Amino acid sequence: MRQGPGAPLRLRRAGEPPGRHGRALPGRRDQNTGDLEMRGSGPMRQALFSAAAFFCLSAAPAGGREPVVAGQFYPADPGELASAVDKYLSPSGVKKPAGEAVAVLAPHAGYDYSGALAGLAYRFIADSYDTVVILATGHTEGVKGAALLGSDAYQTPLGKVLPDRELAAALMKASPLFEDRPSAHAREHAVEVQLPFLQRRLKRPFKLLAATLNTGDPAARKEIGTALAAALKGKKALLVISADFSHYPGRADAAASDGALRLALESLDPDLFRTAAQFIARKKIPGLDTCACGEAAIEAGLRAARLLGAKSFRTLKISDSYAENPRPGPDRVVGYISGLFLKSGAPASLALDKAQKNALLKEARLTLENYFENIPPPERLEADPRLNLPGAAFVTLTRGGQLRGCVGTVEPAMTLADAVRYGAYSAALRDGRFSPVEKGELPGIHIEISVLSPMAPAAPGAIKPRVHGVLLVKDGKSGLFLPQVWEQIPGKEDFLGELCEQKAGLSRNCWRDPDAKIYSFTVDSFEERQSPPASAPSAAAAAK
Repeated sequence: MRQGPGAPLRLRRAGEPPGRHGRALPGRRDQNTGDLEMRGSGPMRQALFSAAAFFCLSAAPAGGREPVVAGQFYPADPGELASAVDKYLSPSGVKKPAGEAVAVLAPHAGYDYSGALAGLAYRFIADSYDTVVILATGHTEGVKGAALLGSDAYQTPLGKVLPDRELAAALMKASPLFEDRPSAHAREHAVEVQLPFLQRRLKRPFKLLAATLNTGDPAARKEIGTALAAALKGKKALLVISADFSHYPGRADAAASDGALRLALESLDPDLFRTAAQFIARKKIPGLDTCACGEAAIEAGLRAARLLGAKSFRTLKISDSYAENPRPGPDRVVGYISGLFLKSGAPASLALDKAQKNALLKEARLTLENYFENIPPPERLEADPRLNLPGAAFVTLTRGGQLRGCVGTVEPAMTLADAVRYGAYSAALRDGRFSPVEKGELPGIHIEISVLSPMAPAAPGAIKPRVHGVLLVKDGKSGLFLPQVWEQIPGKEDFLGELCEQKAGLSRNCWRDPDAKIYSFTVDSFEERQSPPASAPSAAAAAK
């Protein structure tokens, strides 16, 4: 769904959600996604929607918030529901991960589609908690932060779950982003579908803090996660993130998008997760309405989990609606990820392997070949999810050992594969120091790619020759040398002086000025097999 408090509700085909006393609200809900579709159109549809919203705000049942997707997303009969959930909680052949679970990530689709993945996550939690916090996608009502159901119980066919009023009050006191807003829960399924798993898995009653989120503001997500972690310190609590992933692409694109976000989760980097989703969404992949239905909940939950001691994210299963239930077909699927945030382990490494490096080199050359054949750049995701993550890269072209062009990105502004395509095209055709590369030169062009680490502020004394590249910024001007340039300029003062004078167009000693901002970085550099003659100057001077 589109994030942000002003976002329109997603309106999709679906099954009938029961209203109060068993009556059906005038809408349909998709078991795959839970998105609501209002029947009718124009003024009639708006009137129906307004009436339903007013009903939800003003008529909370005395016994608490009643189930709205029982009989659609999961069985309404208590015995049948208990039997189904117990089966999902008992997967065969799955080994328990080492370490204590701080949080779980579970999908929120109908049990026929994602029940097995949700059960897998809950299988490995502890037997009891005092409080369970559920951060869920807000499908039905835009909210500025986190909408709580702080005063009413949640009911399912298995019984009532009481709210943790004390925790809700503490969060609302800590930040205005938390608000008690029952209307955001009245028709929302993303909390409700998680509760039967908790009711069957936990050995004693627990209190619930239920929150729906859909803000697109990174600062708000960070504040929510930070405040939540502070409020849960020292408590015996479990954090549940209720979210689905890619919505409605074909299976191959779902695997490429979901795989990239899985890697971002495993790196435990909330900023990487957010930018990965943004960059993939910009590519306008057919059918891909959203990369994560629950992006706000995931980012806030990831931050909270880290602050509560999570050292790793363990993916238990990644799948899609067709793999779990083939009835809808393979051309329009929803992605699911099930996993645990654990107090053991370490964030996953995102280092490129040999096959990934070769794929990027091949793509750089193909970019140049396609340009001369008037073939437009591809609008697709890469089959290898790692290449769909954000990345910054420079592409260096040499011919006969002589520099022919070098252009790149300093910080991630697109997927890594797209950054390499951009660098290859720009190095060949837009490096103002050289005439554009001509088609006849291509066989003699040698390609080297340097993938940059994040920039870090650095004092001159901390810069390590032959290890660090350097970016210098002063008076609106900037210059960058890749680490390979140390081969040509091994002395640090000469290196920094050339950077100031040659690259930034400033005085040679500008790096000594306290107003100069200096950043260091490292690179993962790799090149095509054909090497320039040994007597020729090295391609290491690429950034000069």
